[in-house]
Amino acid sequence: MILTQEIEIEYKNLLTKTEFKHLKSQLDFPELPRVQTNYYFETDQFELKGKRSALRIRETQQTYTLTLKEPHPDGLLETHDRLNVDEAHEWLNGHISFHPHTGKQLNSMNIASEALSLFGQLTTKRWETRYKGVLVVLDHSHYSDVEDFELEVEGPTQEAVSTVFNELLSEHNIPIRKTPNKIERLFTELSQ
Repeated sequence: MILTQEIEIEYKNLLTKTEFKHLKSQLDFPELPRVQTNYYFETDQFELKGKRSALRIRETQQTYTLTLKEPHPDGLLETHDRLNVDEAHEWLNGHISFHPHTGKQLNSMNIASEALSLFGQLTTKRWETRYKGVLVVLDHSHYSDVEDFELEVEGPTQEAVSTVFNELLSEHNIPIRKTPNKIERLFTELSQ
């Protein structure tokens, strides 16, 4: 069962490859990652970006989830619809039709389905572990000719997430770095 809406509270920080390997060895991460590919959609006029929002299909082990991310006072409001393989392939091939939950949100933003197109994809190897009441994530992502490494900390409150995030960086001597989200990093690379 997929939640149709949730608030995502997360902090993130880009890492060097060395920092990534160090953190991976210090926390109780699984040996093998989960591999996921995000397919990002946008209008030619970057209307979603203009609303500080993002639309993606995430493929994980032949499961496809359409997610719209929008600003929310406590983090990001994520609205989800599960897609079957055929529906996902329709979207990826430019035949976009709205689904109940994300479609309602996109309509309220005055975004038309025919205005959307696939803008790029990013594949991530993801390691996750529970730590001090939050989810700690290490991502190794590939897009265009770029690879990057990232720490994400997600949890139920800003305080819980902030505390663990800052502890991890401090304890492992990792500087805080300006970290755009994945879609921003992908779009920046594609625009060069």
